[in-house]
Amino acid sequence: MTISVPYSVADHTHMARALELAARGLYSTAPNPAVGCVVLDAAGTTVGDGWHQRAGEPHAEVLAFGQSQGRERGGTVYVTLEPCSHVGRTPPCVDAVVKAGPRRVVVAMEDPNPRVAGGGVRRLREAGIEVQVGLLGAQAAELNRGFVSRMTRGRPWVTVKLGASLDGRTALADGSSKWITGPAARADVQRLRARASAVLTGIGTVLADDPSLTVRDATLDLRGRQPLRVIFDARGQLPPRARVVNDEHDTLLLTSKAGAAHLQAHGIRSQSHLELELLPVDADGRLDPAAAVGRLAERQCNEVLVESGPRLAGSFVAAGLADELVVYLAPTVMGATARPAFELPQALRSLDERARFAYRDVRAVGGDLRLTLRAEEG
Repeated sequence: MTISVPYSVADHTHMARALELAARGLYSTAPNPAVGCVVLDAAGTTVGDGWHQRAGEPHAEVLAFGQSQGRERGGTVYVTLEPCSHVGRTPPCVDAVVKAGPRRVVVAMEDPNPRVAGGGVRRLREAGIEVQVGLLGAQAAELNRGFVSRMTRGRPWVTVKLGASLDGRTALADGSSKWITGPAARADVQRLRARASAVLTGIGTVLADDPSLTVRDATLDLRGRQPLRVIFDARGQLPPRARVVNDEHDTLLLTSKAGAAHLQAHGIRSQSHLELELLPVDADGRLDPAAAVGRLAERQCNEVLVESGPRLAGSFVAAGLADELVVYLAPTVMGATARPAFELPQALRSLDERARFAYRDVRAVGGDLRLTLRAEEG
């Protein structure tokens, strides 16, 4: 009996290479997805490759064809995301692929953008090009989890990051938290920030630490981009001298109507790098995290990193908005008077109400452990 194998070892090798290339743009392409492309000639020799580097600049296929210079005709193109078929900041990539004239195109995954959603594949097939879809598709979707989330769920992918002791404490009773984890863990957090479209925290963290919330690792290629800083400040407590007010990076200050009035009375109002925006509050005066996530989706944020105290982290978990937890666990014990990792808005009435997560990865980062967990569905 003959077993049909849709993809060869060479196919896997070339698509894996395309995914490696796509990952180079992970820190710089937002709000666009990260895409990589590898081009072979008719003899199966690699003649070009490319990756999308920044929104508004040429896409991966165009850069790869710039290297191959016509040698791709009759060959094979491997691309991690379906070539776009709509006009955005750049012309449709599918037109460039059709013009290049390959015999075959292998696509890792269809584009979840409703403006594309199979249109690119259909256009290629109408042009007589053999198209296969699905090779290493799960890896491609994971690479662009934020873009996929925004296109399919209408909201960004939300990661809640914590640094905690063995007994689950994130700060002393007075708020002191520098430093629970070691330098390797703190360096690793820079990569989480770099891939995020927005870094979100609460006013308590700002008052305690006056953080910059920027990516400071010069080895990470952001191509001039920094994530949007988002501050939850329901009562308008942000100090006028805070770093997030006075540096040149963009900050979105989410507050209530009363909070905005208090801020403006102290000279804090929307300006070139700082924007005030009102959110609804609940009966306890908490800002609505779901409304915040919706606003960030409207701003085309693909991934949001929550770096906050227990109250805000607990709000995101309780609202079912935490897609992922990244916990840096230090080999220390801080005791019952220290602050917990999560403070939920309401006490649980039974164990059935627990937020459930599944371990996805556990590894050592310096002297600490990094635990990565994903929310369980249902």
